[in-house]
Amino acid sequence: MSTETASRRLDVTLLARELGNWRTANGAGPVYRGLADGLRMLIVDGRLPVGSRLPSERSLAETLRISRTTVTTAYAQMREEGYLTARRGARSTVALPRHDTIAAWAPEPGDDRPINFAAAAMSAPASAVRDAFTDAAHEVASYLHHTGLELYGVEPLRVAIAEMYCRRGLPTEPDQVMVTSGALAATGLILASFVEPGDRVLVEQPTFTGALAAISARGARAVPVSLPPDEGWDIDTMHIAIRQLAPNLAYLVPDQHNPTGLTMPAEQRDRLAKIVAETRTRTVIDETLSEIWLDAPTPPPVAASMTRRADLLLTVGSMSKAFWGGLRIGWIRAERATLAVLAARRPALDLGTPILEQLAAARLLDNAPDVLPERRELIAARRRLLRDLLAEHLPQWRESNAGLPTGGLGLWMRLPTPMSSALSAAASRLGVDIPPGPRFGVDGTLERFIRVPYTLPEDQLTEGVSRLAQAWATVTGAELVTAPKTGGPVV
Repeated sequence: MSTETASRRLDVTLLARELGNWRTANGAGPVYRGLADGLRMLIVDGRLPVGSRLPSERSLAETLRISRTTVTTAYAQMREEGYLTARRGARSTVALPRHDTIAAWAPEPGDDRPINFAAAAMSAPASAVRDAFTDAAHEVASYLHHTGLELYGVEPLRVAIAEMYCRRGLPTEPDQVMVTSGALAATGLILASFVEPGDRVLVEQPTFTGALAAISARGARAVPVSLPPDEGWDIDTMHIAIRQLAPNLAYLVPDQHNPTGLTMPAEQRDRLAKIVAETRTRTVIDETLSEIWLDAPTPPPVAASMTRRADLLLTVGSMSKAFWGGLRIGWIRAERATLAVLAARRPALDLGTPILEQLAAARLLDNAPDVLPERRELIAARRRLLRDLLAEHLPQWRESNAGLPTGGLGLWMRLPTPMSSALSAAASRLGVDIPPGPRFGVDGTLERFIRVPYTLPEDQLTEGVSRLAQAWATVTGAELVTAPKTGGPVV
């Protein structure tokens, strides 16, 4: 959201554009509630900076073509909730509420656990991670006589990552791997090294929200290529887009795509590799979810199809989804000369990744054949439960890509009406944090979609879907579907 830097005053036209389809919010209730919900979601998303001043009630009313009373009432409600502050004679200023203010719109007492559907991530396989850190604590002794600053990462982890790629059909040497502090840090380092402010970065639509934020933070411009639900990648369309737009970088998620769960077939990977080489488009392949296949194993990496110009492809991986986000371990697999460019840039961002966590990650990768099958079984069981719950409580919603092999950690649901942002806002009042569909896109579209992860424990999944159903009934005015609760926990 743009502001005038000196006065932090929000432009009314840009604010109206950011609000998008706010009128659909709370469709069964007063208009001011929809406006307040829309503004609050922009604040929660960080798109309205704290401390910035909202437009006057008169100017916002004129721009949105609504009554000034509606704007006045919406602003008043936001002040009561703690999202605005105001002084007599001055414009309302964006704020974040205190905890006691938030409690005013939290769920009923006795059922006040927050439900986090925003983070599609699992808790750790506790015993495996504990054992890995125990072993790492013994191994770290030999590193204590050195600085501990490893721009490329420690050798045991780089060896383990290289062996993993070899097993997947991509011959890799340890010196083709750089360890980073998570996959998002890897993407940020690539952007900092190869993209300048104003450059175009080709992305799928929808795509991973963190990548969109990283592209924006770099000052680059994300340009989308549609990934149609129930169809998958259209490589011909992507080829045309690359030729016409000439992006400086492409960012793609072909493995258990976030948020759709789709996986690019092997033949399309071959064609993509040829397009990358032909158009000379440096491309980031995000394989963060490569091990979270549920319906069919993931094909060999795209890099395995690069018979020429392999220097143009950088593959990003992570421990966060398959093992545990608390490790904060990611990596980049690329040609040696490419990694040298990244290493030269890296000291401006960080000086390496913690040694103990790297050693623990190496142990976990060594034990992956024992750990990952159980993880996939647990994730698949929770996916079955979520599908049952949605069919029971929200039968109007339809799962995208239901006829295609999918994986990953969430369902990409199609709503019967374009009310994703309104649903997200209403759910927040019930203690459910779930991002609206437009957050996964570039241009404010995707209002008919919402991602529902199946990563939470069974009792929280059950409660979360129940609250989503309440929120949906609120924004649509539909009758709440009440049915017996699903049976005991799925393990």
